[in-house]
Amino acid sequence: MSALPEPAKAVALRFTRELTPLALGAWAAQCEQALAGGARLLSLFGRRDGDDVIVTAVLLPAAGPMDILRGRGPAAEGYPALTARFPSAQVFERELWEQTGIALHDHPWLKPVRFEGARQTRLHEYPFFQVRGQEVHEVGVGPIHASVIEPGHFRFMCHGETVHHLEIQLGYQHRGVEALMLARGPQAMAGLAETIAGDSSIAHAWACCAALEALGGAPLAPEVDRVRGVALELERIAMHLAALTGLATDIAFLQGGATYGRLRTAIINATMRVCGSRFGRGWLRPGGVRFGITPALRTDLLQTLSDFGRDFHQVNALMRCARTVRARFQGVGLVSPEAARDIGLVGVAARASGMAFDTRERLPGLLYSQHPVAVQAEADGDCWSRLVLRMREIDASLQWLQALLAAPDLALEAPALRPPGPLYHDTLCVSLREGFRGPVLHALETGADGQLLQVKLQDPSLPNWFGLALAVRDNEISDFPICNKSFDLSYCGNDL
Repeated sequence: MSALPEPAKAVALRFTRELTPLALGAWAAQCEQALAGGARLLSLFGRRDGDDVIVTAVLLPAAGPMDILRGRGPAAEGYPALTARFPSAQVFERELWEQTGIALHDHPWLKPVRFEGARQTRLHEYPFFQVRGQEVHEVGVGPIHASVIEPGHFRFMCHGETVHHLEIQLGYQHRGVEALMLARGPQAMAGLAETIAGDSSIAHAWACCAALEALGGAPLAPEVDRVRGVALELERIAMHLAALTGLATDIAFLQGGATYGRLRTAIINATMRVCGSRFGRGWLRPGGVRFGITPALRTDLLQTLSDFGRDFHQVNALMRCARTVRARFQGVGLVSPEAARDIGLVGVAARASGMAFDTRERLPGLLYSQHPVAVQAEADGDCWSRLVLRMREIDASLQWLQALLAAPDLALEAPALRPPGPLYHDTLCVSLREGFRGPVLHALETGADGQLLQVKLQDPSLPNWFGLALAVRDNEISDFPICNKSFDLSYCGNDL
C-alpha cells in the first residue's frame, strides 16, 4: 500500500513513518512557530517508550487541513514548556507531565489534572493557590455535593462576597477509559465511547467510529453520515435544553425551567423512538448505523420538531424579555475575547466570547459541506451571551434538521453495517466531531502488527474548566451557580 485513502476533512490519517519525530527542543520550537502564526492547538499528548517520551501536537492552521507534529526524546531532558508563551497549552502539558513524567521547564502551573496512577492516594496534597490578606477567606465546596452530580472540589478565595480566585480540583473518579478501550480493542470501543460523557454519547461514538473506519479503510454510504448528523443535532438540541433548564431554575424563572425541561423530554423521546435509547446509545457503530430513519420516522420527527419549535420560540421570548433574567445574567461571569483566545476556550464557551469557531464549518467533511450549518456567536462573553447562544444554536440545529428530513431526494434508511477490516499498520488517526460543548477528539495509533498502541480521548470540558474559574473572578460567590451552569461542563469528560 503506497498511500492511504483520503479521509474526510474532520479526520487526519498519517503513516507514523511520515511523522519523523524531531528532538524535543526542535519540536517545541516548531510548535511555537505554528502557534505564533495563528494555528490553533487542538490537542497535545504523549506516551512513554522506555526512557523516551513520544509527544504529538495536533494543530489546525488558519487555513487547510489538520497538521500533526511529533517529537521524541528522553523524559528527563524534556523541553521548554509552551504554556509560558501560549497559555492554551497549559492543561495539555499538565496532562502530558502527569501521564509520562516528562520534564517541562518553566511551566507556570504544573499541577496534576486527574491524579492518575501512583498519585491516586495523594489528592489531599493538591497545591492550591492561596490569596493572602487580613480579610481574605476561603470557601470550599465539594467534592461531595448536595445535588446528584459527580465529584469535584471548588475552592473560592474571597474578600467579603467577592471571588478573587477560584481553583477547581477534579480527578476523583479514576475511570481509566483510555486504558480500558486499549485493552478491550476495536470491537468494544464504540460502546465504551458512548460512556465517556453520557450527555455526549453521539459525539463521542461518532468520533470513535470515524477513526476506526479511517484506520480500517471502510468507505461509508452518504446516508450513513446523514443519519449520524440527525443523531448529533438531536443530541445538541437536547443538551442545550438541559443547560437552559438549569439556568432558568437557578434564578427561579419557573416558566423557563418547566418548559425547557418538557421540551428536552420531547427531543430525547424522539431519539428513543428511532434507536431505542433516549441518549442515542447503540445507534452508531463502526461501519454504519444500526437504525435508519424510515419514512414513518421522518414524518414523526418533522412533526415533533414543528411542535417543538413553536413552544421553544415562545419560552425564549419570555426569557429574553424578562428584566429579572437580564439583570441576573448580563455582565455576570465575563470572559473577554482576549482571555478566551489566550486560554484556548472551545465550543459554546469560546463562541459566546466572540470566537466564531465551529468544526462543522472549519472541518465539515462530506455531510456539512453538502448541508452547511450556520455558525452562531455572541460577543460579550457573559452568562447572558452563553444563554442566548444556546438558544440560537438550538434554532440553527432545528432548521438544519427540518431541511434534511423534509428533502424527499435524500435517503436516510441506512444500509447494513459494514464493519472495518484490519487496521492499517503504523498509522495515527485523529478524528474530530463538534459535540454540543465543543470539539470531541479521538486519536488512535497502531503499531507494526496493526494492533492499537495508544488511545487518546479528549472531551471539550478539558480546556474549558479553567475558563469557568476565570469567569467567576470579581463576581459575588452567589453568582457561581449560574456561571457554572452557563458553561455546563462535564466532570466525567475530564476524569477519563
